[in-house]
Amino acid sequence: MTQETKYETLRRALVEIIDSRMAPHDPLPSERELMQQYGVSRMTVRQAVEGLVRDGRVYRIQGSGTFVTERGKITKSLTFSSFTEDIRARRMTPGSKLLLLEVQPAEIDVARDLFLEPGSPVVHVRRLRTADSEPMCLENAWVPEEFAAALARGRDVDSLYDVLEAAGAAPEHADQIISATVVNREQAELLGVPNNFPALRVSRVTHDARGRAVERAISLYRADRYDYRVSIARSRKK
Repeated sequence: MTQETKYETLRRALVEIIDSRMAPHDPLPSERELMQQYGVSRMTVRQAVEGLVRDGRVYRIQGSGTFVTERGKITKSLTFSSFTEDIRARRMTPGSKLLLLEVQPAEIDVARDLFLEPGSPVVHVRRLRTADSEPMCLENAWVPEEFAAALARGRDVDSLYDVLEAAGAAPEHADQIISATVVNREQAELLGVPNNFPALRVSRVTHDARGRAVERAISLYRADRYDYRVSIARSRKK
């Protein structure tokens, strides 16, 4: 049996403490306290805490410390990952309900983002995304028509990115804009919230390793169950 590393031991201990003894927004012990208590290096402490940040268990406030994330809310750091990866990282079960899968002419904004001529055929995929069977996100995605066959074969696959990767267009990086909005009556019914409920609107254009635009997506996330966490630092003048 492989011996547990110091990083793994510390991370497991912190998870147990967070789950059993700490309340949302409680501060984690300082780096120095963790180093002394567990007899590990500063690098090991930082590695363990960074893993907890990526998993959404804790969040950082620059200059103040690291704090326990509110339970019941999915916190996403600004790293490139799919909805499926985010939910699995939080030990929840991702799911999708396919609402639409059809080839249609690209509207001007979709064509622009996918570097196509307006009216070019694209595949429109509309899905309701869930975590532990609870509605979390309403997603509209458009991809070039060349991936239509792959999407038809993978219509039961939770992750669109897995389908694109299998088709030789693995998502590599993305540009996205996050804004505040409210849902309309149809969106509210699908998400299980009242009309005009607040939501996060995430507009994303995804590229593969060759720089091709392979997806344009607009996702509406329930604001009561999803947030984005950003770590920032003040720039110092030289």
